[in-house]
Amino acid sequence: MNAVGWDMMAAWRDQRMGETGDLWHRAIIDPTLLSVIGSVRDLRVFEIACGNGYLARRFAADGARTVVAVDASVPTLATARAREAKNPRGVRYEVRDASHLEDFPTASYDLVVANMALMDIAEGEKAIREAARLLAAGGRFIFSICHPCFDTNDRSMWVVERAQTAGGAFTDTVWRKVSAYRVEGVQSVPWQISETETVVTDSYHRTLSTYSRYLRSAGLAIARLEEPTPLPEALDGSPQGRFMQQIPLHLVVEARRLGDSAARVPGRGPDRGSDLSPPASRRTARSSPRAVRRSGSRGRRRDSGSAHRDSSPGS
Repeated sequence: MNAVGWDMMAAWRDQRMGETGDLWHRAIIDPTLLSVIGSVRDLRVFEIACGNGYLARRFAADGARTVVAVDASVPTLATARAREAKNPRGVRYEVRDASHLEDFPTASYDLVVANMALMDIAEGEKAIREAARLLAAGGRFIFSICHPCFDTNDRSMWVVERAQTAGGAFTDTVWRKVSAYRVEGVQSVPWQISETETVVTDSYHRTLSTYSRYLRSAGLAIARLEEPTPLPEALDGSPQGRFMQQIPLHLVVEARRLGDSAARVPGRGPDRGSDLSPPASRRTARSSPRAVRRSGSRGRRRDSGSAHRDSSPGS
């Protein structure tokens, strides 16, 4: 695992994430993630790839019994510890690779969380096995990732087509263009952290089938899937916000141990169906593409609000 890129971005990421997450986290990803997690009161929580630790500190403030957070990037974890020192929440931060957590005891946590991290971890299957090993009976592994179907780095982009209606008005139709979905492997992700500096990190595209196999091989079963939809702040603050009302770029997954009872988990209310309503489909006449926007939840532009996660590979 090469954490050099993440090390170089530590200060920039900390400034972006602050204590509430950047635009894409607080207005797109985190609301759905936190809804799936539910109450953490009295739970033992373990966070993989904590970044600057804002989510771990939220868990502690919300009444978690214990919170342990790990990240593979030393400079990144230093930002988390610095924030903890200024406003102590009792979070324990450790430098660890997510695929090598052997020194943490088995079956010791009620909740393991990985927020926008697994797609950046080279040994993703091992990381999922470690997450499963840490879970106590009835525990849950909840993670968010770039949507494997719709956000595949430079092999996916927005296409916006303009069509004229019978009344003469023009309407835009948004499409998500994806290629080579079944081709898995490492990809380079550029992050523009200033007007003159771009940092590159590695990401690992995996299909939904692969994630499902990884979970099952770790003894976990998918209990819930959600596809985050943007809140009004994201619609106003990101040029991609209105596109994501139609096509999701993120996925939130809840997994439980195979054979665990479906009974209520501590800190969790009864399961409910998704409250995210899919957009109504529309039929419009097609014309030649007006614009093709290569984009997604990656940090391609410093001012786009599209830096997609606060995580480190293997962290």
